[in-house]
Amino acid sequence: MTYFNEENTVEQLVLDTLTDKDSQWCVAESQADYLDSHLTLHISNLKWRFVSADELPRQHSDVLLESMVRDALIRLNPEIKAQPDRADEVLYRLRTIPLSVQSEGLVRANELFAEWLRGEKSMPFGERGEHTPVRLIDFENLGKNDYVVTNQWVYPVKEGGRRFDIVMLVNGIPLVIGEAKTPVRPAVTWVDGASDIHNGYEQSVPQMFVPNVLSFATEGKCYRYGSVRMPIDIWGPWHEGGNKAEGTISDVQHSIRSMLRPHVVLDILQNFTLFATDKKHRRIKIICRYQQYEGANLMVARVVKGYPKKGLIWHFQGSGKSLLMVFAAQKLRMHRKLGNPTVMIVVDRIDLDTQITATFNAADIPNMIGAATRQELQNLLAADTRKIIITTIHKFGEADGRLNERSNIIVMVDEAHRTQEGDLGRKMRDALPNAFLFGLTGTPINKRDRNTFWAFGADEDEQGYMSRYSFQDSIRDKATLPLHFEAVDVKLHINKDAIDEAYSQMTDELSELDRDDLARRAAKMAVLIKAPARVKAICWHIVKHFQDKLEPNGLKAQVVTFDRECCVLYKKAMDELIGPEVSAIVMHTQGGKSDEYAEWKLAKDEEEKLLDRFRDPNDPLKFLIVTSKLLTGFDAPILQVMYLDKPMKDHNLLQAICRTNRVYPGKTHGLIVDYLGIFDDVATALDFDEKAVQKVITNLDELKKELPGVVAKSLSFFPRVDRTVGGYEGLIAAQDCLPDNETRDKFAAEYSMLSRLWEALSPDPCLGRYEKDYKWLTQVYESVKPPSGNGKLLWHALGAKTIELVHENVHLETVRDDLDTLVMDAEVLEGLLDAKDPDKKSREIEIKLIARLRKHKDNPEFIALGERLEKLKERHEQGLLHSLDFLKELLTLAKEVVQAEKQVDPVDEQAKAKAALTELFAEVKNGKTPMVVERIVTDIDEIVRLVRFPGWQNTKAGEREVQKALRKVIYVKYQVKDQDLFDKAFGYIRQYY
Repeated sequence: MTYFNEENTVEQLVLDTLTDKDSQWCVAESQADYLDSHLTLHISNLKWRFVSADELPRQHSDVLLESMVRDALIRLNPEIKAQPDRADEVLYRLRTIPLSVQSEGLVRANELFAEWLRGEKSMPFGERGEHTPVRLIDFENLGKNDYVVTNQWVYPVKEGGRRFDIVMLVNGIPLVIGEAKTPVRPAVTWVDGASDIHNGYEQSVPQMFVPNVLSFATEGKCYRYGSVRMPIDIWGPWHEGGNKAEGTISDVQHSIRSMLRPHVVLDILQNFTLFATDKKHRRIKIICRYQQYEGANLMVARVVKGYPKKGLIWHFQGSGKSLLMVFAAQKLRMHRKLGNPTVMIVVDRIDLDTQITATFNAADIPNMIGAATRQELQNLLAADTRKIIITTIHKFGEADGRLNERSNIIVMVDEAHRTQEGDLGRKMRDALPNAFLFGLTGTPINKRDRNTFWAFGADEDEQGYMSRYSFQDSIRDKATLPLHFEAVDVKLHINKDAIDEAYSQMTDELSELDRDDLARRAAKMAVLIKAPARVKAICWHIVKHFQDKLEPNGLKAQVVTFDRECCVLYKKAMDELIGPEVSAIVMHTQGGKSDEYAEWKLAKDEEEKLLDRFRDPNDPLKFLIVTSKLLTGFDAPILQVMYLDKPMKDHNLLQAICRTNRVYPGKTHGLIVDYLGIFDDVATALDFDEKAVQKVITNLDELKKELPGVVAKSLSFFPRVDRTVGGYEGLIAAQDCLPDNETRDKFAAEYSMLSRLWEALSPDPCLGRYEKDYKWLTQVYESVKPPSGNGKLLWHALGAKTIELVHENVHLETVRDDLDTLVMDAEVLEGLLDAKDPDKKSREIEIKLIARLRKHKDNPEFIALGERLEKLKERHEQGLLHSLDFLKELLTLAKEVVQAEKQVDPVDEQAKAKAALTELFAEVKNGKTPMVVERIVTDIDEIVRLVRFPGWQNTKAGEREVQKALRKVIYVKYQVKDQDLFDKAFGYIRQYY
């Protein structure tokens, strides 16, 4: 019988697709409409050629194939061709970059190497010693490069080195690394492959990733890719070219065909890669998602062709429009056919300006300039400035006549649906008659908003959109999270007539102050909304809801109020309930003497600091109270819940609620708590052409209806099990119902759905009647989890609310652990092997073994032993190992586990703890935090020893006490505010203390 495994199925599929065994490269020609016409070689002729790893000219310790790099240097650089020895000077420089990875860090080393790859580095090879650029890759004539793919590449030593499934090299430089996993085990997925790369190879052999453009992982059902140090939960799919499906081997093949082609990999390297500095001043690498690649390239193609001179892009809120604009601007500016164009980024409000500008600034984009006044804009265009200019739409509204008639001006208008207020769109067209105009929007165009199509929609585009990336697409790709809404007690709702009256009075064109004024005139509404009893009731509900639902997961909230007076009323009411440091107001204020809200005025840098505090999971600031600020363009992934008490609809509503849909660790959805009944009729609230948009919101009541069925599905695996029986008997009876990997994986899939539902609804009273069943299912799930940590998609880490539930009374049902006695005592052994029911004895030993292995889950020796246990179980399940032999093998393995544990000396473990902590704090020590590392580690060691107790890791109270103690040292005493550092330090303490 032929078995399907990762080598003969998935790895072979990747190799055959890349080398085009079935001559279907042309399938991905959907890209042809935006390929650069200057590529002098027909794209479909470019293929990877397979060379086996043994035949490659390299030592195992080489990152680069130096002979091939040398050939390329001579081939592509006339100055080096004239004196071939110069190639060695370049190679010497290149060799030092992987060596610097320990001191520079992987991202910085990768950035340094990217500068060489993109031809941004020069050497003094000119006739008079002047610097000339050095080309490692020919981006103009792609046929001049050598494209090689290989498999089973071992680095850095032949025996015991790391083994990479797929390595793709251009001119001898490894640019892409891929990991293949088995296609026939549902618990093993692309996540396990990505984890091997991110948590394994990038940590242990970072040198191999210094030249890396991207890495990918697949198990033959899903394909995902990411860049160095990119968290696995934001690795993306590649559906470009119309392939929206996922789940079969041919879908994976389509993704490989359209993404891993030589010209696409090189396009991503040259035009779709950014290095930026994050809020914690760390370098990060960003590469495009497929919708950004597609949208930006469609824009570039239109500009190169010269027609149509416009296009409308709808990419759903939160899916990365700001980055799309950065990539497009970068490629347009560098394009050699466009003769140094001017790229204009037009935003519609100053507060929106900050998100776009921040994205451009963080990415260090050169030649960028802001035009803050009408005069500056007119001067820049009159002077024919060839840069990236960022300005606001209103500057065009104030401009008169023609500003510039050049045709290589490209304008990208953000939130294009709002740009049509009055005649702004026409004014822009008059000011720049020959420019290209591209409109980008995060919300679909409203039924009544035909102006937007007039200004930006090209007749050639189906339904008026040049590129669409819908709500469903972004949820499917996990670019954004689904949104749920929760309707609250109808007593807090306001009657519909009053809301409608306020709606008719409020319009978008008005300034903040005018709107406040109108809101006052819509007096009936205002009086109802601000009734002291109602304000008190709502603030009490907000606080209670937050403490129950968000606090356990460490997430934060936004309170959206009717007007500025409400911001202050809610702040006062919440201060009384939870103290003033937990919330802050962010709103527009004049700040003058006559302004009654002057005390809430924040300067721009003060506001930025406040928002950074909100984004920091360790900062006590949990709520932002707003009325119109921060409802567009504000990006804080930690924000999960919006408490909505303001009448809104259409674009404003959709944009506002999408503040909560950003991806964040441990966050499964965004939640809107609706105090006005806005969502009682979603179709009216979200009045768009797209029916799908009305499905943006799911009512939590619908999830409650799903719960009984989902619980029943998980329980259906255990038809005759008495769930009141504890100890071994109960656990073995449950495990007998999950006899093999296939059944266990099916159970894990059902339980995963249930646990996500539980986390979303908890602590709703509707869960009460299922609590016992859920607790029991959780314990069974934990007991059959693979001890080696495989199956990261199905066998996930439990959510905070589930762990709390399981730990409320006791930790997992304790089972007697007498493994030492079992494997040491000859008489006991004989008795075991003569047992009437060897299967039952095997199960007991297996349960004890798994518990032991879990205690050392981060130790490679115990991970290897765990993998051996899984393989043993698999052989037994397949009938290749009889019960008695299985028991004997288990006892041998148990002996090795006990032996390995003896070598893990507790004193040695504690020394290791201090060593690990010392290394961790030494890494982050810098001029700003000149802490005495030895002293901080000793303080942590002393305080943790005081508060810990045996088995503290298994109880919620124990974890809380140790975390509290750790905070006292790191945050309070040494003033080091770094969540990542705290998490790592706590991880070490969990492992070693």
